[in-house]
Amino acid sequence: MTYDRLVCANCASPVSEGRCPVCRANRERLQQEGPWGGLSPVALITLLVLLVGAVALLAHQTV
Repeated sequence: MTYDRLVCANCASPVSEGRCPVCRANRERLQQEGPWGGLSPVALITLLVLLVGAVALLAHQTV
């Protein structure tokens, strides 16, 4: 999730505006996570299982 749609529970303003210290801290944390930081561990495991399955399927078809 991107911070431009989040509302701060501390000041009730959009986190992207950074009106309070809590907003500014969360905005910086979200910006530092990168593209894979927002994925849950379950989603990462699912992607890994799908990748291993695809590799195994390709290896089986070439034999």
